[in-house]
Amino acid sequence: MILISVWGCGIDSSVSVIELNKNWNFKSSTDTQWNTASVPGTVHTDLITLGKIEDPYYRLNEHNLQWIDKENWEYQSNFKLSKNDLDKQHIELEFLGLDTYSKIYLNDSLLLQTDNMFRTYTKDVKSLLKIGDNKLHILFDSPIKKGIKKYDALPYKIPVSDNDLSKIGKVEDEKQVSIFTRKAGYHFGWDWGPRLVTSGIWKPIKLKSWNHHKIEDLFIQQNSIDEKAMLTAKIEVDADLENKKTKVEIFVNQELIKIVDTQIANGKNNLEIPFEIENPKLWWPNGMGAQVLYDVEVKITAGSYIDTKSHKIGLRTIELVREPDAVGSSFYFKVNGHPVFMKGANYIPQDVFLTRAKKENYIHILSSAKEANMNMLRVWGGGIYENDEFYELCDEMGLLVWQDFMFACAMFPGDSSFLDNVKQEAIDNVKRLRNHTSIALWCGNNEILSAWENWGWKNKVIEEQSKEVADTIWKAYDDIFHNVLPEVVNMYDNNRAYWPSSPGSDFGEKESFEKGDAHYWKVWWGKEPFDNYNTAVPRFMSEYGFQSFPELTTVEKYTLPEDHDVYSDVMKSHQRSSIGNETIEEYMLRHYKKPKDFASFLYVSQLLQAHGIKVGIEAHRRNRDRCMGSLYWQINDCWPVASWSSIDYYGKWKALHYTAKKSFQNILISYENKKDTINVFVVSDSLKSVPALLNIRLLDFDGNQIKEWKKQLTIDENQSKKYLTILKNDFLKETPHNNLVLHTELLINERILSENTLYLSPYKSLDFPDPNLSYSITQEKDHFKILLKTQKIAKDVFLSSDSNANFSDNYFDMLPNTEKRIHIKKSDLETLESFKNTFKVMTLIDSYKRINHDNNIATH
Repeated sequence: MILISVWGCGIDSSVSVIELNKNWNFKSSTDTQWNTASVPGTVHTDLITLGKIEDPYYRLNEHNLQWIDKENWEYQSNFKLSKNDLDKQHIELEFLGLDTYSKIYLNDSLLLQTDNMFRTYTKDVKSLLKIGDNKLHILFDSPIKKGIKKYDALPYKIPVSDNDLSKIGKVEDEKQVSIFTRKAGYHFGWDWGPRLVTSGIWKPIKLKSWNHHKIEDLFIQQNSIDEKAMLTAKIEVDADLENKKTKVEIFVNQELIKIVDTQIANGKNNLEIPFEIENPKLWWPNGMGAQVLYDVEVKITAGSYIDTKSHKIGLRTIELVREPDAVGSSFYFKVNGHPVFMKGANYIPQDVFLTRAKKENYIHILSSAKEANMNMLRVWGGGIYENDEFYELCDEMGLLVWQDFMFACAMFPGDSSFLDNVKQEAIDNVKRLRNHTSIALWCGNNEILSAWENWGWKNKVIEEQSKEVADTIWKAYDDIFHNVLPEVVNMYDNNRAYWPSSPGSDFGEKESFEKGDAHYWKVWWGKEPFDNYNTAVPRFMSEYGFQSFPELTTVEKYTLPEDHDVYSDVMKSHQRSSIGNETIEEYMLRHYKKPKDFASFLYVSQLLQAHGIKVGIEAHRRNRDRCMGSLYWQINDCWPVASWSSIDYYGKWKALHYTAKKSFQNILISYENKKDTINVFVVSDSLKSVPALLNIRLLDFDGNQIKEWKKQLTIDENQSKKYLTILKNDFLKETPHNNLVLHTELLINERILSENTLYLSPYKSLDFPDPNLSYSITQEKDHFKILLKTQKIAKDVFLSSDSNANFSDNYFDMLPNTEKRIHIKKSDLETLESFKNTFKVMTLIDSYKRINHDNNIATH
């Protein structure tokens, strides 16, 4: 495909682009037969398409495919060029993503060698091209064989977490070699992912040709925003010209706002052109205002040639505020001058095979985040610097991005070639992403400082090797995270903050709950109770979480019926936490009655996860005078698995995601349940105060009202405040605890602004009656509508079907004598009858008893 833009009569576009995505073949280096390949793609996905391997995600197939990463692989393509194509002054090949060790031959001449899947490689190729057929041939070396050579060559051992699943990978002597290769760490396995170490051309290859001049890079730096937005267009221009007189034009939303006459010389040119936007409209995070984006285009005309480049930008200020206070030191983000509580989750790549994640997958995950009232996602450091469309969607949806550099849970080499490679990787990606309004923070790594200081790595190296080895390993850490990366950020994006390690309290200072950010894993790994979230409150919680299983319709996609036991080989293989299924069951029996069957176990695991994280989210938000961020681990999966995700691999929202949507809403009612009192808080992330009626009712499970409290109040803006204290002795002496629910609503003109419930005994002690739940289903245009009615309390109502869509609400409670309307999008192939045939409803009592729910006749 050739993309050429032409401006005006007699003006030629300087640059043309051909994407080389056709006529590709591949083979193992030990084979003689070439096979059709897809580019962009991976070896694994090409083998799947050809039927040469089974689905790696199905049952135990992953374990039989570990031979693939021990092979060397070859890709080749032929492309035709005309005399006109070759007449351009400069012709370059641009490789946007090669995974990972490659030798590139153009017309049988060695062009380039690569060793970093995160980098862009560009090479001038005019002298090697010819009219007619041209051949591009790429040899990919096995990342495992390469890693073993580097591992064996190093005279000491570098600590790596057990997430490098070298045993599953059948690596020689189980050597953990992932750290030696600048490649996505999760490909080597993680405690939520498979080990499938890919190779291939994972991003486009482009043939770029140009005459006269080419805009290599454009950065729109925001200097200040007031009545005017003061900006600078920083332009990198390559030139090969005789006429040096040049005109630079800047357009904002297609309106010409600045013209500059200047000169550019042969070679590299750096231009800085200030410009202004009058009466700027601000960009706001999700829930705080609109996401206004300006289209800024730079056009450079010299002689009879032009080139253009543009970016969509939002105008906003953002700063990481770290100031001494009564607790220690603050850690929060201020956007457009206002402190913002960050609500969100950690994000991992959406598939092990990266090219499978299409735009519709990005839209689904990110719109799900937006719909769940999130305003921040953390792009975690063991995956990839995400594709451009990820950040474009975050810009559009108001989702700020905490951006890790790609280092996680391991120490790394520190030789000069490795450091140089990392520096160029950082430059490539900071320059690529810095125009995105959504980028809020650059973070050096995930959990490496904690591992060195708190997990015993440093002491183990000293004990088993030597103090000198420990110093060498630490110097590499210091060089990468305290020198190379912050220097790149300072040079190329100095208006944004850099944070060296998550969690951490400062440069080289380990995690503290008094300053910096925290990862709290004593719930789950430490087996501590969910209630500990109420007291373990840091300045910013950037990781915490609890696992659940996907729902049965998802599990059925990767299992057979004989696998339907959480301790079967297949279910254990699709659980990568070393304490996984046992820990889910242990916590489950603390809180719930034992589920009666496999499907019920899956369902209750999701209720358990949602309950635990709800405790954490509400504790963080109630204590926003101390804590200003709550990012749970994790929003999504990269394969079908039991994990910490709130959305499973197939896009189904778990109970956690529906619960997070309620817990992250801008105005939240939250209970602080003490021994003798219940404190009722209202938390607001709104920038305006709101008058409201607080209405609290104590009900039994049959719907009888025991007591009521009402209070007129004004919800103060952007803060958490206790508005009412209820004494338990006022009502618990005469009433049993196991059939009571406290329900609170905030109302504005009789419209419910927010609501929440509190049960006064553990769930497993509650005496739930048969809810007498009934439902009817109707069809309206592109949706099915479900009307539910209950006579008595219905706890954790779960709706399921074979539909790929998600219900408008799910896993919800219904108070006695109430009804609720739910809708779900209809696919083109579904009918009312087919939907009814797979639709099911259950409540918590169904997980341990057998209850029949009436289905009224469904009508159009």
